[in-house]
Amino acid sequence: MIHVAAKAVLGPLLYAQAVRLRRTALELPEPAGRREGTAGSGELALRLLIAGDSSAVGVGAATQDRALAGLLAKELARRLKGRVRWQLVAVSGARSEDVLRLLMRGRLRRADVGVVIVGVNDITKEVPLQQALRKRGQIVALMRQRCGIRHVLFPALPEIERFPALPQPLAWYAGRQARRNNNAQAAWLAGEQGASHVTMDGVLDPALMADDGFHPAPALYAKVAKRLAHHIKHEVLPRLENSQGAK
Repeated sequence: MIHVAAKAVLGPLLYAQAVRLRRTALELPEPAGRREGTAGSGELALRLLIAGDSSAVGVGAATQDRALAGLLAKELARRLKGRVRWQLVAVSGARSEDVLRLLMRGRLRRADVGVVIVGVNDITKEVPLQQALRKRGQIVALMRQRCGIRHVLFPALPEIERFPALPQPLAWYAGRQARRNNNAQAAWLAGEQGASHVTMDGVLDPALMADDGFHPAPALYAKVAKRLAHHIKHEVLPRLENSQGAK
């Protein structure tokens, strides 16, 4: 349990760095624009629900069409050669349990696939990992029940230790926590029907981060959108088609 030992030894320094970061960090606004819409033309190819934290919201982009939701919908419409209808339910600072509450209270549209971007705030707010995973399991169940979603994606956390805003050793510690999250999430989802973990290895480029050094800029959101669209087209949709054919 290296993270426990590291926190015991480095605790005062990590706490001081975290407090200073919260006090001095540049606060970027959430993007302007509607949080639902359509991309592409022709027959409806996919209904998409995106939920999560500030990265789901698209902090670091000025408008939703340059943030993750808009870019992902466009990328899917291009790859699927059809129309994609999307809805975004997210708020900055959300932990897994906050996302669950948003989905419980929100007016949700029917959807086929869900994308849940969460985890960073579980780490920064020291939510126990197993508690966070239980909330994510409840998110999956709720999306199925309320929206009819047939598959939910949970992208891995990025390499937080490479965030420009983070000093050492806080960056190192946060990076270890992100890897713990990713390993546990992948293990959980390996045995889960209708849900999957999406690796983000090789996607992060510190040069493509927003001015706050903590969120993606539009070019990095575009890279994430391509990774997710590839997974949806080549991993998720074939499973859904096969399950329909088996009925």
